[in-house]
Amino acid sequence: MTFDPATLVYNEAGLIPAIAQDAATGDVLMMAWMNAEAVARTLETGRVTYWSRSRQAFWIKGETSGHTQDLVAFRVDCDRDCLLVTVRQTGPACHTNRRSCFYTEVQDGAEVEIMAPMEA
Repeated sequence: MTFDPATLVYNEAGLIPAIAQDAATGDVLMMAWMNAEAVARTLETGRVTYWSRSRQAFWIKGETSGHTQDLVAFRVDCDRDCLLVTVRQTGPACHTNRRSCFYTEVQDGAEVEIMAPMEA
């Protein structure tokens, strides 16, 4: 069966959440948005491509920073309204220079930083 990005369930802005997971470690790295064209570009090129809501433009992860995401697997959840992309991550995934955007944790009612920025 051929995959058609139009069969995904997009929100009112034409976007679908995409969770990036490190293929080697299983760590959740980040969440960003894709539209149908970003989905198609990701599958065609193997370079994970998102839709930047702030810039209103395509965003190929690592295009300017060098912190690339190469696609390993592309999964669709059961409701077809969320994506999981497993990736080979080069460098930090987060713009704060951390491996993951999920670098704080709520512990006993307090938010605690659990991951320091990566060294340059």
